[in-house]
Amino acid sequence: MASSIMSNATVVTRATPAQASMVAPFTGLRSASAFPVTKKGKHGTSLPSTGCRVKCMQVWPPLGKKKFETLSYLPELSETSLLAEVQYLLNKGWIPCLEFELEHGFVYRENNRSPGYYDGRYWT
Repeated sequence: MASSIMSNATVVTRATPAQASMVAPFTGLRSASAFPVTKKGKHGTSLPSTGCRVKCMQVWPPLGKKKFETLSYLPELSETSLLAEVQYLLNKGWIPCLEFELEHGFVYRENNRSPGYYDGRYWT
């Protein structure tokens, strides 16, 4: 019986160093302190650093001087109607932007034979 206890004790002492070399368990992603903190302004709102300096932005393609805005699916608008549409986008918190493609300036269909209409940009 003494020999069986001795052999068990030897097995236990050999298993202990193997447990010391085990990898620590996964504790999650990075801590919240690693992420940047947004500082609040004096009115309790946060603005990007250039938010106060930007008055307007214009995108213009380098070739052919064609413009394609995201409002291109609307009928022809007067300047006041266009301003109202842009103001609507801003009120919703969306970003009005211009989109353009240098090769094909107009809506076209390429490699699509499925039901429905898909012009390469949006499903309608």
